Amino acid sequence: MDMDLEGIIQCIKQGDEKGVQTQLQEFNKEFAQCFFFDAEERERRKQKKLEEFKKNKVRDFTDSDSDCDEYDQEDRGLLLRQNLAVVLLRFIRTGVKCRLLRVSLRTLRILSRDKKVLGPLVTDTALMTVAKLAGLTTCDADDEASDPDSEFYDNIIASLAEAKLLSQCRADEDEGDVEAAYQNEECSAFDEDAKSDISITNSGDLDSISWFGSHRASINEMHRGSIHHKVLERGRRDRRESKMEVEEEEEEGDTGEEAQRKEALKVLCNVVYNSTWAQERFSTLRLMCGLVERLSSSISCSSPSSVQFYELRLLFLITALRPELRTQLQQEGGVSLLTAALESCLDVEWKDQYECVLGPDRPPISLEASQRIVEILKILFNITYSAHRQEPSEDDAALYRHLVALLRLCLMRKCLLSDDTDELQGHTVNLLSALPLQCLDVLLMVPPEPGSQQCQGVNMDCVHTLVLFMERRLESGDKIKEKLTPILNLLTESCRAHRETRHYIRKHILPPLRDVSHRPEEGSTVKSRLIRLMTHLDTDVKHCAADLIFVLCKENVSRFVKYTGYGNAAGLLATRGLLGGQGSRTLSSDGQYSSDSDSDTEEYRQVKDRINPVTGRVEAEQPDPMEGMTEEEKEEEAKRLIMLFNKLSRGNIIQPMGVDSEGKLVPMSGLRENSLTEERESGSENDGEAEEGEKN
Repeated sequence: MDMDLEGIIQCIKQGDEKGVQTQLQEFNKEFAQCFFFDAEERERRKQKKLEEFKKNKVRDFTDSDSDCDEYDQEDRGLLLRQNLAVVLLRFIRTGVKCRLLRVSLRTLRILSRDKKVLGPLVTDTALMTVAKLAGLTTCDADDEASDPDSEFYDNIIASLAEAKLLSQCRADEDEGDVEAAYQNEECSAFDEDAKSDISITNSGDLDSISWFGSHRASINEMHRGSIHHKVLERGRRDRRESKMEVEEEEEEGDTGEEAQRKEALKVLCNVVYNSTWAQERFSTLRLMCGLVERLSSSISCSSPSSVQFYELRLLFLITALRPELRTQLQQEGGVSLLTAALESCLDVEWKDQYECVLGPDRPPISLEASQRIVEILKILFNITYSAHRQEPSEDDAALYRHLVALLRLCLMRKCLLSDDTDELQGHTVNLLSALPLQCLDVLLMVPPEPGSQQCQGVNMDCVHTLVLFMERRLESGDKIKEKLTPILNLLTESCRAHRETRHYIRKHILPPLRDVSHRPEEGSTVKSRLIRLMTHLDTDVKHCAADLIFVLCKENVSRFVKYTGYGNAAGLLATRGLLGGQGSRTLSSDGQYSSDSDSDTEEYRQVKDRINPVTGRVEAEQPDPMEGMTEEEKEEEAKRLIMLFNKLSRGNIIQPMGVDSEGKLVPMSGLRENSLTEERESGSENDGEAEEGEKN
């Protein structure tokens, strides 16, 4: 990337705001879709060279020089981006007109996507400057050189010229020396990584320091030992930006102040997302208070502006990345505040204390509203994810029930796009699984209406929606652990707590057995898919699927084996110590189960005696492998098998296991030792009793 940075600086020095604005607009237009991910660029370049190598069968000497030139150009591009960020931060603090300010902030937003340009943006001065423009604080940034300083800009220009000269000299010296070129590239990469995110002990202002040129070594020596950079995965691109990236700075429907605040919030989102040092300073500078105040005032407005989405996005990032701010927001009434924001986005009409009006004539949720709702749900999850483990107070329980009533709307209402509906329901499920279980009864408190799903007089519309959501996640098969385990856990706990919910879901997942000619895991039904997950490689997925079916079977071992087969059920039974079949349920079970029995169908009773309990199906009759063998031959075959098992056991290829008195799998050697110990103890007790009898 190349830019006329010297020209921008000259325009700033001469007060030519129009020239600065024109050049920055060109930069923004050209690099709106660029993220400066050097790893991706290098991988692309490496793949290109590999293809050329395969094509030519030899790597020419000139190719090595071109590699060196590419890395030098990349290094210079990083130099320009670093210095542009420094210059723009100084320029913004001098007092800039509204339109030019938005253009400058947009340029900073593009630069802040690059992790290696974050150094100038994570200082206290830079953070406070952008936070003030975002409306999060009224304090001025502490900057001694806030006035235009021609000497500062002259130093930047001189530094760029010196760096350019050094780059040319290095290219001349390295000409023809391939090994030296690669060594220089490695050193350059190390220096760039050292500057990627700078921890400044005294929180000073780095604007007066040139990042490269004559000061390059001193800066690296200063900060090489205090790196706070954390490599984060690249997030999904926001669909709200699809139009904004290619438009001019003036956004339709936004006032000048709103557009300015929006751009400043985007810069803060990028910086906080990419830099752990910025996250720490955000906490230390107490910018959370200003963000909460801004959000509170925007909620009270009848028509929230588009800025609110970015306030919510920043609040989500900071609560996800900083535990102390998560706790602070919860203690300062964050749940109540965000519940009010959610109610405002949904445009709720209350019918009863915990019942919202949900009419068929309600329009679908708009794109902007659904985006804000998703951010609110994510923040609420961050600050309530451990609430389900605690016993809520009376006030908290009332607040959570009010929230659950709103979450029922999130489950039942549709968005304009089906993907948005699925995303909204996914985040709603995540939040429901984090709330106290006793507060989820609000989902079933709505009186049944004509056409609604019912079970024993209870409205099951919400439960039906959850079951359909689970089926869609099962069919997609994408990111099973992330997308499926929350809904499985939620349905499991709901079935354990509410008898009607369990009865309704069981009819959909575990209908009465009729056809037992196939294995339980074979087929495309919901039951078959769940049983296949019971042997999944991921332990969490396996346990979640097994727990749901086990609860639907009222945690009855024999019924569980009947529906899944002993082979599929063995994992959960071994975990819970039920392999021996002792007891119908686990001792810790507190499920609300009725005493009704599991009645068998006529088809099942006819073939019940021929079902293989391990596979769970009727197996074809197999010929007796020992038919025609004499007793001596059978004995020899048994001895041979024992010898083979012993050989495999001694080589640690297999380990014979058995079930102990508690129903858990243990090595056979342990069982033998325990049995011998018990025999010795019982023998000593008997001897003692005999001696006592003789004395008497």
